[in-house]
Amino acid sequence: MEMALALPIVALLMASGIGAVAVVAYKLGCVARARDTALAAARGMEVPLPGGGPLLHESIEYGNDGTVTATVKIAVASCTSTAVVEQ
Repeated sequence: MEMALALPIVALLMASGIGAVAVVAYKLGCVARARDTALAAARGMEVPLPGGGPLLHESIEYGNDGTVTATVKIAVASCTSTAVVEQ
């Protein structure tokens, strides 16, 4: 009887854990994409194309203080990265 009560709770905890790992993986991908985009723009290189992920929006802003800010939005996260323009 106790096993019948515990099994749904164990399944729920496992599903929550797997979901949390997936969100962290998406966040790390978002941070990497924002960093790569900001660095490429700051170096005057061509910004790399998305690598087949759930990319929703990407923007690049050039500041008056010699910085480049890249913002990347995906399904579960939004990330921003700033780099100094290389001369």
